[in-house]
Amino acid sequence: MKPLMLLFWIFVVSGHTFVLQPSVNVTVMQNVSAEGDLWAEQRFDRLMEALNTEEEKRSEEEVTMQEAEEETDTVEEHGMRITKRVEQTRETDVKSKVVAENEEQQGQNLDEHDMSEVILTKPILTNATPPTMATASQPVLNLLTKSVTVPSSFPFTSQGPAATTETLSIITTKLHIGNSTAEATGATLLVNESSTNDDLRVELHVMNSSKLHPLEEVSVKVTAMAARAGPTAKAPLSTFMVKSKNKPKDNMTLKAKKKKVLKVKAKKTKVTKKAKKVKKLKRERKLKPTTPSYFPYFEDHYCPSECSCYGRVVQCSDKHLDKIPYGIPYNSRYILLMNNHIDSIQLKLLSEYDSMEFLVLSNNHLTDETIEGSFKGIKSLKRLYVERNLLRSIPNDLPVTLEELRLDGNQVNVMSDAAFGRCPNLLILSLSNNSLGNKSSTIPPGVLLPLGKLRTLTLSYNQLASVPLQLPLSLRELYLRGNCIQRLQGDMFWGEAELQVLDLSVNRLTDKGLGKAALLNASHLESLNLEGNLLKQVPLHLPRSIKTLNLEGNFISNIGKDAFISMPQLEHLGLARNKITKVALGAFRVLPLLHQLDMSHNALQQVPRQLPLWLHSATFSHNKIRVIPRDAFCWGRGNESPLSRLVRVHLEYNLIDLGHLDTLAFRCLRGFQVVQFY
Repeated sequence: MKPLMLLFWIFVVSGHTFVLQPSVNVTVMQNVSAEGDLWAEQRFDRLMEALNTEEEKRSEEEVTMQEAEEETDTVEEHGMRITKRVEQTRETDVKSKVVAENEEQQGQNLDEHDMSEVILTKPILTNATPPTMATASQPVLNLLTKSVTVPSSFPFTSQGPAATTETLSIITTKLHIGNSTAEATGATLLVNESSTNDDLRVELHVMNSSKLHPLEEVSVKVTAMAARAGPTAKAPLSTFMVKSKNKPKDNMTLKAKKKKVLKVKAKKTKVTKKAKKVKKLKRERKLKPTTPSYFPYFEDHYCPSECSCYGRVVQCSDKHLDKIPYGIPYNSRYILLMNNHIDSIQLKLLSEYDSMEFLVLSNNHLTDETIEGSFKGIKSLKRLYVERNLLRSIPNDLPVTLEELRLDGNQVNVMSDAAFGRCPNLLILSLSNNSLGNKSSTIPPGVLLPLGKLRTLTLSYNQLASVPLQLPLSLRELYLRGNCIQRLQGDMFWGEAELQVLDLSVNRLTDKGLGKAALLNASHLESLNLEGNLLKQVPLHLPRSIKTLNLEGNFISNIGKDAFISMPQLEHLGLARNKITKVALGAFRVLPLLHQLDMSHNALQQVPRQLPLWLHSATFSHNKIRVIPRDAFCWGRGNESPLSRLVRVHLEYNLIDLGHLDTLAFRCLRGFQVVQFY
């Protein structure tokens, strides 16, 4: 075959090196015989397989790189190692490819039936300038070739049986051009071989050379023209497109490729999810908040900022609060909110505290309207203090479990059955310093009878004119100090009461007000306080069970011989601040258990005679005593008297002349240090 002549038109820009993109238009004009069709088709199939293999490798490399980048975001150090390994692997593959291609180029010999094989890859263009014609003075092209077989479907026309075998080759071209400054917009490589009967023209049109990427499509346009008559006659053009993303030649290849793509996508998705999860955990660890992201209101370990918590005791007193602090733990047992400015209670707030036993709301600004329904449904409340507020009535929604209720210092003027019918377990009720018993209202008889377990009732400092009637028989302590009671009625109790302490001090009781039937049913009474009344003599007909009797601050002027004969168990007797001038001989001798006697601030002129020998303390200060009788402290048969048990005798602020003092009056005492004269 006649030698082939290649003519290249190359548009180059000096100073820049560019890489030929996969998008290449190749026009091949050849005269080929029909006998080379089969051979060309086989070569073309090999080319397609090579292109598909290269594309798959590139896709795998891309997936590997992307996975490495995602793992780098998740675990930075591990990702850097993977990236380095991938880059090293890729560089090794590229070097291996270059070496293989060089070896293939050097070992390849074109025979007379072979066309010039041109491998089109990535021409590198530096310092692009407007396209110019390559001349002999320009640098020589370095070509690495890979054979690409032209398919049999490509139309050829040939005039002889000895048709040459055409091979399309992709040229790996690297150009080193002179220094030029203009930017190249395109380059055309033309291979021209002509003879008398066969004209071969190969045009390689390289488009978009300024922005070429290795993963773009490869377009190969081949035009063949065979001359039928003479060197100027040309065959009709025939074109075909070759792309890197070719369709598989059979269904098996397509399925395999799809399966591989799905595997890659699944692996990529799995790696992405894992990377995101690890990245999220890492971010959470780095950005741990100094305070919790939520406020654990009502939790066991939480304590409002306005309060101080000690175990299950929440102390919120004296904090100038206008409402109950939000978030007090539900497991609190004692909640103390006294001395604030709380004027209302959030509805159904307190019912959530199943463990609360003690609630203190004293000294606030609560009214009947603002606490209505607030105490309903509290399961364990036993003690409720709502002292010194603005209540006018007793709440009607008290819990059944309540045992102690203190409403002192309010404006309560009404007591109703409905209020006490809800708390039958109440043991202590305190309503002192209210307005009970004023002109507009009184306490109905039997209003407290529903309180069958009541032990202590305090109604001090109200405006009661009489003791409430029909009190519960379970009552043991009754405090009525500071009222306007003038008489004690016999029907105070219906039946024998358990009353042990009765305080009627600072009232207006007279001698007639304490008749025989006054304390008839109080047979267990032990302490009676009648201080500050209008009594002129020691009351008669008192229960024999009395142990403490306080008659201070009355108008008693003398003590008769039988004044205490009905009180054999009396231990403490107070007669201070009266007008006593005379005490009958042996008036206290009938009190064998008397331990303490106080007759200070009276008008006595001498110490009473025959005081009990078991007396421990006697006070006669602030009197007008001048004489201490010889049988005042020491008396008995003959001159011998038993040793007195007195440990303290107060005689201060009297008129005693120590120079004329009879020393025999102290003969039974333990020493003169017992007596206090100054």
